[in-house]
Amino acid sequence: MSYSRLVVEADGASRGNPGAAAGGAVVLDPETGQVVARAGVLCGHASNNVAEYRGMIEGLDIALAMAPEGSVHVRMDSKLVVEQMSGRWKIKHPDMQDLARAARELIGSRSVTFEWIPREENARADAAANVALDRDETYREL
Repeated sequence: MSYSRLVVEADGASRGNPGAAAGGAVVLDPETGQVVARAGVLCGHASNNVAEYRGMIEGLDIALAMAPEGSVHVRMDSKLVVEQMSGRWKIKHPDMQDLARAARELIGSRSVTFEWIPREENARADAAANVALDRDETYREL
């Protein structure tokens, strides 16, 4: 199924910071509020910030495939990632520079917006990241 608009909620989890880390994402149909995809990606030994970027990229990859001509709205509780991806804050850390570059290449000229949300509104994405850590595997549920 193809969508005209999707919402990505993304987060990262790191058990130790740095430590075993994973990014998580859920993709939502904004018309119904239904979760249409869920994913978790292992990041190895990494910081929470790196895991948040990886969760965002995983969610974007899924959403942009499901809405190739549509728009995607990314919601995250990471003020750092939201502000960096929105172009308002500089990216100083080399690992995050590489991840932001990868995200921008994935986005290309497509319509993607970013919004900061409070942590308590991002429980689904946090859970997706922790499932990857608990299972010790990267997964996608479409």
